[in-house]
Amino acid sequence: MLRALRNLARMVAIGRILGRHGALPVDLFRDSAPFLSFLLSLGNRDKAPGRPGQRLAAALQVLGPSFIKLGQVLSIRADLVGEEVANDLAELRDRLPAFPGTDARAIIEAELERPISELYARFDDNAVAAASIAQVHYAETPDGRLVAVKVLRPGIEAAFQQDIDLLLWLADWAVRVQPKLKRLKPVAVVETFARTVALEMDLRMEAAAASELGGNFTGDATFGVPSIDWDRTAKRVMTQERIIGFSIDKVEEIRAAGLQTDQLLAHAADAFFNQVFRDGFFHADMHPGNMFVTPQGRLVAVDFGIMGRIDRQTRLYLADMLIGFLNRDYDLVAKVHFDAGFVPATQDQELFKQAVRSIGEPLHGRPLSDISVGRLLAQLFAVTEKFQMETQPQLLLLQKSMLTAEGMGRVLNPHVNMWDLSRPLIERWMIENRGPEARVADLIGNVTGIARRLPGLIRDLERTANMLAEGGGLRLHPESVLALAAVREREGRRWRRLGWAALALAAAGLVAAVA
Repeated sequence: MLRALRNLARMVAIGRILGRHGALPVDLFRDSAPFLSFLLSLGNRDKAPGRPGQRLAAALQVLGPSFIKLGQVLSIRADLVGEEVANDLAELRDRLPAFPGTDARAIIEAELERPISELYARFDDNAVAAASIAQVHYAETPDGRLVAVKVLRPGIEAAFQQDIDLLLWLADWAVRVQPKLKRLKPVAVVETFARTVALEMDLRMEAAAASELGGNFTGDATFGVPSIDWDRTAKRVMTQERIIGFSIDKVEEIRAAGLQTDQLLAHAADAFFNQVFRDGFFHADMHPGNMFVTPQGRLVAVDFGIMGRIDRQTRLYLADMLIGFLNRDYDLVAKVHFDAGFVPATQDQELFKQAVRSIGEPLHGRPLSDISVGRLLAQLFAVTEKFQMETQPQLLLLQKSMLTAEGMGRVLNPHVNMWDLSRPLIERWMIENRGPEARVADLIGNVTGIARRLPGLIRDLERTANMLAEGGGLRLHPESVLALAAVREREGRRWRRLGWAALALAAAGLVAAVA
């Protein structure tokens, strides 16, 4: 009861701000709760400027850090808020006034348990960037290295926890009032948001993400990541190498430095493709403010609070889907959706193929430079919603990341498609991972995995038999135990023979495929 009263009071305050910006969700309850919809309409300011998404973005900016972050999460959930609102929320800028440098110094000293004078030879009290969760200061270490120091906002953890509790309560309540929202998993969305924010508020996790991404590009002369100073990094403080260069949207400055924007665009496309398909670990917020160009022409990413992961099976699904669209093979596109379990088996595959065709045919005959892969995915997710496809957060994050990357590419050259520049890389990856040899290798890998698990399965059988014989379960006559042991030995030999036979068969298939 206390929680409900507290959240209701907070809802009233939030409702006033939303209403002032004309952003109360009137249409959400128009069918299921018309009286509630009517009350919300009374609270909305009729003449608030802008589209619905722009009004919502303005309200979230006023509501503060938690809601700014929530807006960014919703910007990748077009299935929840619609494509237009999602696009408007994507413009929501995570910028807040800086907190005092004296507070930053106090947090750093408390976290690293050393005086600031020992940690840094110079520390600039004026923040160079300030967002909802943290802000950044420039500094110099005693050994002369230029660094950037990221510091969490004072009291930010408690503020987020309070708002997340409210959002969970609201999500649960919304599903009760509007059952059709259950498919979109609003509670799971908030829980994912809570986990994401919790990770962002532990700067050691961001440092680890930067380290992993940097490791994936070791030796790459075209793309890099700032090195982490682990001695000056803790839960609420992260120190990293300072990047000297141009923000990637400073096109005139880049050209004045003698750098070729088309070449940078090709490097950006390759870097993003390698992150997604080669590594399955990608920077999910690659807007121009998070990408710099060094005077030597190397791309360097910053801000690793939002990262995405996709497993190999999902990457193969994406490859098959793209191949299907490019070749107008809508049978393949439909099949991979059903095989991956993204669309329930109870749905009509032929009807789904027809829906997929409605997306792919308008692309036929158009030059690749006119095709947005991000928008293609967005259209596909919009169609699959009609076929009860469950939300795939990792794919939604990837789709929005692709749109962001494409937007960055258009800044460098609006007439060139970044995916077209990296087409040789795409084709090589598809051959290596979807060609006949790759499929045989996958088969061998699966069979090898089964063979490796056989000893464990046999040990489990032995353990179960021993438990039964020793009174852990059913009591067996000693002769029964001996008979079971004999059966166990025969079965073990048989499974081992089958395993090796399967390996031999797979190897023969590989030889035949290569020949």
